[in-house]
Amino acid sequence: MMQFVHLLAQNLAISLVLFTVLWLINLITKDPSFIDSWWALGMVVTAWATFLFVGHAGSHAVTLTALCSAWGLRLGFYLLWRWRKHGPDRRYTTMMALAQKERGWGYAKSSLLLVFALQLPLQFIVSLPVQLGQMVDRGLLFPPRLGPVALAGAALAAIGILFESIGDFQLVAFKANPDNAGKVLQTGLWRYTRHPNYFGDACVWWGLWLVAADAGMGLWSMAGPILITVLLTRWSGVPTVEGRMRRKRPDYEAYVQRTSSFIPMPPKRV
Repeated sequence: MMQFVHLLAQNLAISLVLFTVLWLINLITKDPSFIDSWWALGMVVTAWATFLFVGHAGSHAVTLTALCSAWGLRLGFYLLWRWRKHGPDRRYTTMMALAQKERGWGYAKSSLLLVFALQLPLQFIVSLPVQLGQMVDRGLLFPPRLGPVALAGAALAAIGILFESIGDFQLVAFKANPDNAGKVLQTGLWRYTRHPNYFGDACVWWGLWLVAADAGMGLWSMAGPILITVLLTRWSGVPTVEGRMRRKRPDYEAYVQRTSSFIPMPPKRV
């Protein structure tokens, strides 16, 4: 038990230091938008910090670290590129302005409490499967190799990475065409789900959880995939995007009527 506590305390301390450094950088840039890329890249740091703590390249540790790295590096650098190309995220711009206007907070307090101090615990909880699932290789539990549950989880995570990567690529290509200005992407994966990137994300973390569950850490790490699913479908994912799209795209409502919100399904006939 002390080893589990030591691992979690170590990773939390690392995250706290890194989030603090990023918050200080944000005070200079006056733009916290880059935190989205750190949501993914920070998971990679946590995965590798755990891997080094375990100190043994067991099958579960290697699988979890490799899959988390593939997901996090791809998504993190994509979001960093998007921020550098398009500038500040309107969500954060609005959030900072409202906090300063309605609550009387300064920029430092607004960005700390509403962005950085909020994302740190969320990131830590979501990454629990990657943290706890590797502890089997420290001799606390003894699965000899990846079992059927872990193999299914690894496959699900790999499918999720591929799914959201294709979805993001299709969206970037669609937006790059000037003829598509003001239009809604309704082809490719976006024909079957309005949020292929979010669905892929959920697949990744439920897949990583299955690997952790195969290692005996399913119950202790279940909060991770549950939280990311709630965030994507009920809080910062689907509701945020769809509210904006309904206001700015006249044909989005028709798209909603025939296209699944999250889980890919054949489009309905309306």
